[in-house]
Amino acid sequence: MTTLKLDQVTKQFVDKTAVDHIDLSVSKGEIYGLLGANGAGKTTTMRMVLGLIYPDEGQILYNGKAFTEELTSKLGYLPEERGLYPKVKVSDQLLYLAQLRGYSKKQADKNLKDWLERFDVSEYYNKKVEELSKGNQQKIQFIASVIHDPEILILDEAFSGLDPVNVELLKGAVKDLRDGGTCILFSTHRMEHVEELCSNISILDRSKTVLKGNIKKIKSTFPRERVILGVENEISGFQSITGVKSVHKKSYGYEINISEVEAAQDILKLAMDQSTVSRFEVLEPTLNEIFIKVVGGEGSE
Repeated sequence: MTTLKLDQVTKQFVDKTAVDHIDLSVSKGEIYGLLGANGAGKTTTMRMVLGLIYPDEGQILYNGKAFTEELTSKLGYLPEERGLYPKVKVSDQLLYLAQLRGYSKKQADKNLKDWLERFDVSEYYNKKVEELSKGNQQKIQFIASVIHDPEILILDEAFSGLDPVNVELLKGAVKDLRDGGTCILFSTHRMEHVEELCSNISILDRSKTVLKGNIKKIKSTFPRERVILGVENEISGFQSITGVKSVHKKSYGYEINISEVEAAQDILKLAMDQSTVSRFEVLEPTLNEIFIKVVGGEGSE
């Protein structure tokens, strides 16, 4: 079931088109990746989904219906720019925010304590935000976005500033929300997180969608250009093989860039003639490599 649908959505600011006829659909229980370089239109798109600004053309539908003020209680948002008050207690802020979304103080308090316990920070209930580390402030900001059990959740750089242990902790929470039926629009510049969490993506560039669809299907349309080769001895002669672009020595053997996939079998034959091969793999392109290709190597936000 489609929970969130953008249909030919366009937004202009004076003479600048920030979002140009974007289409995307996010189902219940799906994490959808919204990617793009600086100024591509991601933030404007997210603000339109939240009802903070309105499209000039096209429509945004929530379970098949247009936006209404009542819908705000079903939306959650973790912005890239953090917005908690540093000198106010964690519990005071988050209970107030949940009540603004229509929750009773009692229910909000239960949700807050459950989330604090899950993140192993129960002792921060009565602490001021400024007393917490940046990583723990991020956990609290995340809880603020989900304490009211939103149906649609927008995450903008959800894992920034977190160490690897806490990244895994929050990723686990995001996956559980997905499995519980939450519709999640996920924006980040960390492509490995997108590959792990998302099935479908849209890549924006200069306000337009330049690539959209299922990640696996997208990858299948791009050439395989890297060979991983694990060998015991040094190998000579790679550069004489047609299609070999560059050779990089690694601790396990070699990583070889190729311009045509047919070169892979010649690489394997050469290696087997000179050594024992423990690993041979023709890698599909990473999402990061695809992103750089389609946006022209401008980098990501």
